[in-house]
Amino acid sequence: MANSSANGASALSLVNIAKHYGAVKALDDVSFELKKGEFLTMLGPSGSGKTTSLRVIAGFVAPTSGQLMIDGRDMTGVSPQKRNIGMMFQDYALFPHMSVADNVAYPLETRGVARAERRRRAMEMLEIVGLAHCAGRFPKQMSGGQQQRVALARALVFNPDIVLLDEPMAALDKKLRTQMQIEIMHITKQVGATVVSVTHDQEEALVMSDRIAIFKDGRLAQIGTPQDLYTHPKSEFVADFIGEANILRGQLRHDGALAVIEGPGWRASLPKSDPRVAASSASPSLVLRPERIHVNRADAVADAANGAEGVIVDKIYLGTEYRLIVRLADNAVIQLRSRDIATLAALNAADRVRLSWQPEDLVIIAA
Repeated sequence: MANSSANGASALSLVNIAKHYGAVKALDDVSFELKKGEFLTMLGPSGSGKTTSLRVIAGFVAPTSGQLMIDGRDMTGVSPQKRNIGMMFQDYALFPHMSVADNVAYPLETRGVARAERRRRAMEMLEIVGLAHCAGRFPKQMSGGQQQRVALARALVFNPDIVLLDEPMAALDKKLRTQMQIEIMHITKQVGATVVSVTHDQEEALVMSDRIAIFKDGRLAQIGTPQDLYTHPKSEFVADFIGEANILRGQLRHDGALAVIEGPGWRASLPKSDPRVAASSASPSLVLRPERIHVNRADAVADAANGAEGVIVDKIYLGTEYRLIVRLADNAVIQLRSRDIATLAALNAADRVRLSWQPEDLVIIAA
């Protein structure tokens, strides 16, 4: 079942895609490329443009302008049934009167594949998704997770150029959602599928994706690997949307060999030669991830050049770690997570604490 196309070749390319509904720009100059065998997730809040992008790729929506290329062919005006695209909907859309095997074989039947070959390929695909023993059952006899795997098998069985997943985990509870994220990722990699998925769930995107495209207001805010987006966000929006982020707005000044960014009750210091300083503005934003912040009592010895002082508002025990919410001098709030159970067990709400961080953990965003 593996896709024989070599990785690195282009499977999908969107070039300056726009979609307007009157004065509303549902998509505004969206461009990105997808390599064969890659798993891309389009992530963003409601109304950001991710679902419209998926529908443009599928052919359900015609773009106002721009070009869509699939496997090197211009497919901008081609009908959905001629695009060789597999799609898994969030409600699975299985035929209730057909067996599992017949559901999986249905795309092959519509393509004129002979009955014996349809059966062979459907069973091969069901074997891959771990449901060969359920071939004779009907959808109503399957759990939600099993129905999802049947829908995925159906989307993959005809070796499509691209597989589209529309909110694939939306109908599942949290525990099953986590399990299915791993299963879908492994299955699509096993068969060499090129996948575009849409979700509003950042954890799902981080777990499953080779790259993530983050949308905001119809535009592509940033695209990159999960690690790139987490460690090098280019805007406050991306920083806040991928993982948890503390965002502090301060002023930049120079102090000898150091560049100092500071606000009421906090300070961050970097060498003037640091490239992050050169790219900064006079009033930058500082992004700090909660797990990169250290905490001690206010009277503890700490690096005053990189830290803050504040008062604990809440302390939440999460089993393997604590979450602290600390209010700074200007009423700004910092959240941090720590597995230093011994230190944090001795701290309580209303205690004054000293927070500190390493300069290399800072992300600076020009305002």
